[in-house]
Amino acid sequence: MKKIIAYIRKEKADITIEKLEAAGVNGMTIIDANALAKWADKKYFSYSIEYVEKYSRVIKLELVCNNEDSDMLVNLISKYAHTGQSGDGWAFVSTIDKAVRIKTGLVNDYENL
Repeated sequence: MKKIIAYIRKEKADITIEKLEAAGVNGMTIIDANALAKWADKKYFSYSIEYVEKYSRVIKLELVCNNEDSDMLVNLISKYAHTGQSGDGWAFVSTIDKAVRIKTGLVNDYENL
């Protein structure tokens, strides 16, 4: 199994999430976040007294998928979150070593992910 974490522009979230659902993703975490990075979009960044740096509002998407679906889903995110401007974001893919269903205690029960 793979975990995909993507940081995308807020204005691209709706279409990207819609396309992920259409591709069969039946669950993901969507987090409204602030990105503090040199790749922040200069057009939309703000200054923060807390960070004393510039930051941009982003959406963080987190989802878990089968190994064979990860490339397709990252390509889909890249396609629909893309504007061609600095600050479009990043997608990271990592391997899930173990999953435990809290309700049942079953390990690696991926059927109803």
